[in-house]
Amino acid sequence: MTRIDAKFAELRKAGKKAFVSYVMAGDPDFDTSLELVKGLPAAGVDIIELGLPFTDPMADGSTIQLAGQRALEGGMTLDRTLELARTFRQDDETTPIVMMGYYNPIYSRGVDTFLVQAKEAGIDGLIIVDLPPEEDDELCIPAQAAGLNFIRLATPTTDDKRLPKVLQNTSGFVYYVSITGITGAAEAQATDVGPEVARIKSQTDLPVIVGFGIKTPDASQAIASVADGCVVGSAIVAELASGKPVTEVLAFVKSLADGAHRA
Repeated sequence: MTRIDAKFAELRKAGKKAFVSYVMAGDPDFDTSLELVKGLPAAGVDIIELGLPFTDPMADGSTIQLAGQRALEGGMTLDRTLELARTFRQDDETTPIVMMGYYNPIYSRGVDTFLVQAKEAGIDGLIIVDLPPEEDDELCIPAQAAGLNFIRLATPTTDDKRLPKVLQNTSGFVYYVSITGITGAAEAQATDVGPEVARIKSQTDLPVIVGFGIKTPDASQAIASVADGCVVGSAIVAELASGKPVTEVLAFVKSLADGAHRA
């Protein structure tokens, strides 16, 4: 059982929904990013998604793209991202970390080497947005063999014919992308999301977590109420980018987490 599996078991027992937060590793710099990540569990975050900066983040909107650019300009690399996770783990052995990003940096490192390093750093799962199920032999299956969850994205365009393929080797949870397009775009609506979550849950026992387009505590509550939890990324990254101190960003995160936990 991974930390992710254990966290969902704990939440189910407590009758609570999950709140997942995305932050870009190294944005705006390593120390600020580490301070933010260290503060997330106390702000109510159940699972941390740690963005791996990449030069060509095709699925991300401008907010996340700019965060990645700031991180890269500040010297953030795959090694530094793993170092950030490793440092976080010195004080927190239980909060799951999912690394989210693109395949190129992992491919360049070498899959076997990367998986050893990720496991050692305390990474629990991977979301690699540009590796479709047809490429499961590349990373998904080796990652699961190494004890990491491989989390798959389902979208409004994932029809009933495609869905079983998407779910085939997924573990940890299913990430349902509530809107078509890029991160941080339109606002997610629970009335649209609810039937889609039910459709996915009819084909898997995995938790379904909804992300994209969640920006307020009320939206967090509404989306979590029709799923097993929600993810917020762009809204948190935007708060940090506005120049607010980490304490204020964490207060905003707590308001979102409280919303999800009320669901």
